[in-house]
Amino acid sequence: MEFIEILKAILFGIVEGITEWLPVSSTGHMIILEELLDVEQTYGEAFWGLFLVVIQLGAILAVIVCFFNKLNPFFGKSLINPDELKSKEEKKNIWILWAKVLVACLPAAIVGLILDDILDQYLYNSITVSITLIVYGGCFIGLEIWNRKREFKINSTGELSWRMAFFIGCFQLLSLIPGTSRSGVTILGAMLLLCNREVASEFSFYLSIPVMLGASLLKLVKYFIDGNAIVTEQALFMLIGCVVAFGVSMLVIKFLMAFIKKHDFKPFGIYRIALGLLLIILFACGVMNI
Repeated sequence: MEFIEILKAILFGIVEGITEWLPVSSTGHMIILEELLDVEQTYGEAFWGLFLVVIQLGAILAVIVCFFNKLNPFFGKSLINPDELKSKEEKKNIWILWAKVLVACLPAAIVGLILDDILDQYLYNSITVSITLIVYGGCFIGLEIWNRKREFKINSTGELSWRMAFFIGCFQLLSLIPGTSRSGVTILGAMLLLCNREVASEFSFYLSIPVMLGASLLKLVKYFIDGNAIVTEQALFMLIGCVVAFGVSMLVIKFLMAFIKKHDFKPFGIYRIALGLLLIILFACGVMNI
């Protein structure tokens, strides 16, 4: 494997690790980066479609590690009193939380299975990314301004009702459009339902686990059913990307959870709008292809 390909894989891992958890659209950034590095031409269109999804496995592992005690219903220290072990009630509540996560995943899972190929064919392009970056950037700014007049009522993931979990899952449907940001749109949905920023972000992280695992499995099955194979260079490229995405994700998740305790999401909205406008200018000048 050439050194330049290793650097490309590392760069993709860094971008995935940063953008997967910040509400700025990981898929959008990955599509833009591919436009610049042209990985699809090197490894093939089929592999690029697979890589775009499977690299998220490294990011998922970071969520599992960071929130392992909160997500583990079998053993571990109490979330209420760290000097004790989890009570039966705490373990039961974790199982209920997992059930709510699965309920929230249903809308996107069903629609995604039906429309996966259509979305890949018609929407996975830079112009779609540009538009959605700007639209949802405006949504973040608008929502944060509106939130000044509202009081958050949900201050822990345990307070989320079944209906709220399902509605947050319905918002996740919008993330099937590239550039939207899965974490971004679920955070927006949760905050509209009066979840505070920490709860919105944390529940969005939890949702990523079954969503990304399912998407990766689906892509792998389709990839091999279509008669494709993974050669050594492709496997190494994917492995390097996943490992780097894991390490970067660990840092970014901790950063975001600390950041939102003192700040709101408006800076991310401004970034999205600025990036979307920059892309449109680059298209207009012929620097990038639509």
